Amino acid sequence: MTRTSTRQAAEPTLLYVMKQLELAVRSRLDDMFRPEGMTALQYTALTVLERHPDLTSAQLARNSFVTNQTMADMVTMLQSRELIERHRDPVDRRRLVLALTVSGRQLLRKYRGKVAALEQEMLHGLDTVEAARLREFLLTCRENLANGA
Repeated sequence: MTRTSTRQAAEPTLLYVMKQLELAVRSRLDDMFRPEGMTALQYTALTVLERHPDLTSAQLARNSFVTNQTMADMVTMLQSRELIERHRDPVDRRRLVLALTVSGRQLLRKYRGKVAALEQEMLHGLDTVEAARLREFLLTCRENLANGA
């Protein structure tokens, strides 16, 4: 077998393809949010708070896939822009938790259509059933790694 045929036969690993997809999505989101002075990671943190309000900074870091230090810097920036606020946890008054502000919700609404269009572009060529199956498969993969399967 020649070197050329060996190279042609070797497919990239699924992990590599998934990382390339993540980088492409992140780059497009960074471009989308640049006019707002935001990054894809900051947008992700806002969407996490939209789905799960009243998280601590450490919980938000875990759910946003960043370090606690990165999240601390991000929280400072998002608070200064009045997109999130810190308040006492109603259940445990000793804990400070984070939540979206009205401005944070408005920003997410403003970009919801653009983000949905990016997702549709990514899914081009897949029908509704295939897209649903892809989501299911990816969620299963995430669960497997989270649970140490």
